[in-house]
Amino acid sequence: MNIDIAFVAHARPPSPPFVLDPPPPGEGFAGANLAIQENATTGGFIGQNFALTDIELAEEDNPAEAVKPWLDKGVRLFVVALPADEALALADAVRSVGGLVFNAQAPDDRLRGADCRPNLFHTAPSRAMLADGLMQYLAVRRWSKILLVPGAGAGDALFAEAVRASAKKFGVKIVAEKPWTFGPLARARSDAVTESDALTFSRGIDADMIVVADEAEDFGDYILYRTSEPRLVAGTQGLTPTSWHPTHTAWGAEQLQNRFIRASNRRMRPIDYQAWAATRAIGEAATATRAADPQKIAAFLQSPSFNLAIFKGAPASFRPWDRQLRQAILLAQPKSLIGMAPQPGFLHQRSTLDSLGVDESESACKSKQVTR
Repeated sequence: MNIDIAFVAHARPPSPPFVLDPPPPGEGFAGANLAIQENATTGGFIGQNFALTDIELAEEDNPAEAVKPWLDKGVRLFVVALPADEALALADAVRSVGGLVFNAQAPDDRLRGADCRPNLFHTAPSRAMLADGLMQYLAVRRWSKILLVPGAGAGDALFAEAVRASAKKFGVKIVAEKPWTFGPLARARSDAVTESDALTFSRGIDADMIVVADEAEDFGDYILYRTSEPRLVAGTQGLTPTSWHPTHTAWGAEQLQNRFIRASNRRMRPIDYQAWAATRAIGEAATATRAADPQKIAAFLQSPSFNLAIFKGAPASFRPWDRQLRQAILLAQPKSLIGMAPQPGFLHQRSTLDSLGVDESESACKSKQVTR
C-alpha cells in the first residue's frame, strides 16, 4: 500500500545581507522528510510505503494549478508551507477529489474560523494560541501592564489583534498602544536620524513589559535595551511564543533535535517542526487505520483515538471544531527556553491545551465534526 504525500512551498529568494538568520533552503521539507523516515519504520511492518514529493513553486506560481499533475498521479495528501490565501485556495482546489491539506505555516486565525474548511488541518499554531501562551505567562508572573507596539504590516495588525483579545481573556491590561512609526531600524543595523524619538517613545508609560507585533522583524529587536526606561520586551521579538525552539530538550525533544541535525546538518526551526508534525500525523492515522484513503485518515485524525507524541509533555490531538492541532506553546528568548504554556493553574473542562486559542463555543468555523 502506497501513501503519497506532497510538500508544497515557494522557493525562498536569497535573503538580504541584513538578515542575520535567514530561512535555510528546504525549510519545512526537511521536517516532513524526517517524518517520512519515521513513518516508514512503522508502516513497513504492515506493508505500507510512504513517499514524499517536494513541489517547489516559483514566486509567481499558483499552488492550486501547480498540484494538478500530482492530482492526476493520485496524490491526495498535501503538507503546505504557504500564506493563508494560498493554503485556502489549495484546500478548495483539492476538496472535490477528496484531498486533504495540512497547514504547516500560516498562523491566521480566520483559517480556523470563518474561512475554515473540512479538509484543512493545522499543525502551525494560530496567532491566538501564540498570544494566549504569552499572556498566560505574564498573568502568572503578575506582569499585568503592557505597552502594545504594533508594526505597519498586515501580519502585525493580526498579531496585535490576537494580543488584545488574549490580554482581555487573561486579565492583562494594555495601558497604552503606540504604533511603530520610525521605520525598519532593526533591519538597518545602525542608528538613524529618528533614534532620539525611538528611544523615548515609551517614556512616561507605566508598563511592566513592551509587547511588539513585528512579524517582518523590522523593529522589534531594535527596541531591546534602547528604551529610555528599563523595559522587558516580548511578542514577536524578545520573549517569543513559538511551536519549537533549538533549546527545547525535555520529554525526548533532544532526540528529535539530534535526529533532525543528523539528517539536515542544521537545527530544526518551527516550520520544520510543524511540517514534521503534519507528516507524522498522516503516518499515525494511515498506520492505525491501515488505509491510504484520505477520508478514513481525516476521520481518524478527528476521533478520540488519535494522539500524537510531539515531545512537549502531552500528546497532541486535533480539535474537531476547527482541525487545529492541540499543542503546548514554548516561550523562549534566542538562546534560552523560558517556559511553556499552558501555565499551571489554567484549567479547561476538556483539555488544558484548549486554554490556548479559540475555544469551541467561540469558534466561527461552521464545518464542525463530532466534538470530544
